[in-house]
Amino acid sequence: MERQTILQGRVLITPLTAFLIALLGFPLLLDLVYSVSRVGFENIRAPELSGLGNYAKALADPEFWAAAWFSLRFGVIVASIQVVAGLMLAIFLAPLFAARPWLIAFLMLPMMVAPALVGLMYRLILHEFVGAVPYYLLEWYGDFPAFLGRQWVFTTLVVIETLQWTPFALLILHSAYAAISPDVREAAALDGATGFRQLVSIDLPLMLPAIGVTAFIRFIDSFRVFDNIYTLVGSGAGGSTTSMSIYIYQAFFKVGDIGLAVAASMLLLAASFVVLWTINRLTARRDPA
Repeated sequence: MERQTILQGRVLITPLTAFLIALLGFPLLLDLVYSVSRVGFENIRAPELSGLGNYAKALADPEFWAAAWFSLRFGVIVASIQVVAGLMLAIFLAPLFAARPWLIAFLMLPMMVAPALVGLMYRLILHEFVGAVPYYLLEWYGDFPAFLGRQWVFTTLVVIETLQWTPFALLILHSAYAAISPDVREAAALDGATGFRQLVSIDLPLMLPAIGVTAFIRFIDSFRVFDNIYTLVGSGAGGSTTSMSIYIYQAFFKVGDIGLAVAASMLLLAASFVVLWTINRLTARRDPA
């Protein structure tokens, strides 16, 4: 019976597997070929195999490591802030969401704005000459920080990304928090567990898989950020805001070194798998079942 169930499961998952192979398999194979080839726009239909030279070139490029460090720092900081903020909002606003569920849809509105439009919007608001925020800060306090300058631009980008995508973390974590059975909390209360004790010993351990998934999704999304940064400040002064995606874009479209761009993309993909594997291992240790 068990063998028949496993066989039925494999049969049911076959169409999805075939669809994913057809959808992702050919582009991935083409990328692998380009990443080990000397290829530009002039010979894109006839790339010349060159071994692992593109990977070595990317790994030896200081701009690649600067972009990787920016993306890693940005992804870790943004994902951490969004998970903590989403978790706090999910827990403390749970009674309000239960009474007025439509508030959740209202809080999701920032996610519905295109990131490129968000970048343009904040570029107008924070511009030192025409922006409304610098204008009023100058009127009220006599000075204002250069939000888009080299000193403050990273903080500005973190705040903008957090404001737009914290609702995503809130949505997942609220669902996980609401899925915890009230019976578990009632049993803990009968045993004398206070609200904070319940949070630490019951809610957070049960929500750990959801927290891990949220952190992974937000980290990957922030790590490969492109559109809102590029429309807000481009690659920044001296490449100070060059993320991995912007580095790949510049290598592909501005330099025309398609092999280097694709090799950097494959390294980015490999890094994503490493992060996913690490998070799966961490969550599996806490939930061996």
